[in-house]
Amino acid sequence: MLVLTRKSGESIVIGNNIRVKVVEVSPGVVRLGIEAPREITIVRAELHSEIEGANRRAADVASLPEGLVGKLRGKAGQSQGAKSGGPTT
Repeated sequence: MLVLTRKSGESIVIGNNIRVKVVEVSPGVVRLGIEAPREITIVRAELHSEIEGANRRAADVASLPEGLVGKLRGKAGQSQGAKSGGPTT
């Protein structure tokens, strides 16, 4: 981790298109301003952890039953062989 010292009003640049500016420093709090392209998602770390956890839980609920994926792949392989005119086993 790179650790830098900046005063209020000073900035750092990440890459060529992200600027982080120290807007205000007060006891126990630092306010940052971030300039970045719209396609860059900026989320506080604690929210990012919550989002990742919610996504993992949703993926677990939506997962297919054990063995179903293999069965579906087997059927897909059979139908592809029949469509292409190739031999089926």
